[in-house]
Amino acid sequence: MNAQLLLLAICQGLFLSTNVTLVAVNGLLGLHLAPSAFLATLPIAAYVAGGALATPLVARHQRAWGRQRTFQLGLLVGMGAAALAAWAAWIGSFWLLSTATLINGYFNANASLYRFAAAELVEPSYKEKAISWVLAAGIIGAVVGPNLASATREALVVPFVGPYLALMVLAAAGIVVMQFIRFPVMAAPLAADGSAARGRPLREIIRQPKFIVAIAACSMGYGVMNLLMSATPIAMSQCGHPFASAALVLEWHVLGMFVPSFFTGNLIKRFGTVRILSAGLVLNIACVAVALSGVDLMHFLVALFVLGLGWNFLYIGGTALATECYRPEERTTAQAGLDFCVYVVMTLTAFGSGALVVQGGWQAMNAATLVPLLLLGAAIVWLARIGSQRLTLDKG
Repeated sequence: MNAQLLLLAICQGLFLSTNVTLVAVNGLLGLHLAPSAFLATLPIAAYVAGGALATPLVARHQRAWGRQRTFQLGLLVGMGAAALAAWAAWIGSFWLLSTATLINGYFNANASLYRFAAAELVEPSYKEKAISWVLAAGIIGAVVGPNLASATREALVVPFVGPYLALMVLAAAGIVVMQFIRFPVMAAPLAADGSAARGRPLREIIRQPKFIVAIAACSMGYGVMNLLMSATPIAMSQCGHPFASAALVLEWHVLGMFVPSFFTGNLIKRFGTVRILSAGLVLNIACVAVALSGVDLMHFLVALFVLGLGWNFLYIGGTALATECYRPEERTTAQAGLDFCVYVVMTLTAFGSGALVVQGGWQAMNAATLVPLLLLGAAIVWLARIGSQRLTLDKG
C-alpha cells in the first residue's frame, strides 16, 4: 500500500457508497413511482445499462485524456446525475429518475476501472494485491451506503430526495481526492518502425481461454449478485421486514463483498486463480441454499453475506485473470470489452429482478440462479483442464 494507492482506495470507497445507496433507494422509489411493479428496478437497471453504453466512450476518453482527467469527468457527471435524480424524486417522475441513473452510467463505467488503475500504481508482482486492496475500500460503502440511505431517506419534506443530494457530496469529495493521484502516463509502447504499437483487435483478445473465463467469472458473479441484491429490499418488504432491516442486510452483504479483499490477493498468489474462482462458485451455491431455506431476517442476512463473499472471489479472480491476457497498448480496449460484458449482464439482471421477485417470489428467483452458476462451473473446469493439458505437454 502506497500513498497513491491509498487515495485511489478512498475514491473506490466513495464510489461503492454511491452504489449501495442507489441500490437501497432506487428499487423502493422505483416501486413507488413506476406505472407497473414490473418496472420497479428499472432505475437500477438504467444505472448499469448506462455503464454498458458508456464503456466504449470511456475507453476513448482514457486514451485521449488519461486516467485522472477522465475519472474526474466521470465524477462531475455523477454529481449532475444525482442532482437530476433528486429533482425527479421531488416531482415524482419515474421516467426522469430512470434517465438520471442512465446518465450516471458514465460515472459508473469510469469508476469500475479504478481496480485496473490500481494495478498500474504498483510493481507487476503486486498487481493482485493492489486490486484487492483497492476493492477492500468497499467496506466504506458497506458502512456509509446503507446508513446514508437510512438517515437521509426522510430528511426532507419529500422522501428519497435526501439520499440523492448526499450523493452529490460524495462525488464532490471524490473529485478533490482524485486531484492528488498521479497515474502513470498511458503512452503506448513503440513498434519496430518507431510508431505507436496498435495492439490486437478485441475479437482476438476475447478468443483467449483465460479471457473467456475472466468474462464469465466477472459477468456471472456480478450478474447473480446484482439479481439478488437488487431484489432484496423489495423481497424483504414483501415479507414484512422494515426498511431498517433491509439496510442492515445490505450492510452485511457489502461487508461480505469487500472484507475478504484484504487477503484475496494473497490467496490468489498462493492457491492460483482457478481454485479461488471455484471457491467463489461454491459460496454462491451456498447462498442459494440458505435463501431457499426460509425468509426470516437471518436467512436474508446470511444468504446475502455469503453471496458477497462469493462475488469477491469471482470478481477479483476474474479481474486478475484478465490482466494476464492483454499487452500495455491493449489495456483500454480489453478492459472496456470486459466491463461491457459485465454491464450487459448486470442490466438484464437488474431489470429482471423486479419482475422475477414480484411475479415468482424470492425463493423461485434464487433457484433460477443455479443455471448460470452451473454454466460458470463448466467454464472453470474447462480452463483447469486446458491448464493441466498444457502442463502435461510442457513436461513431455
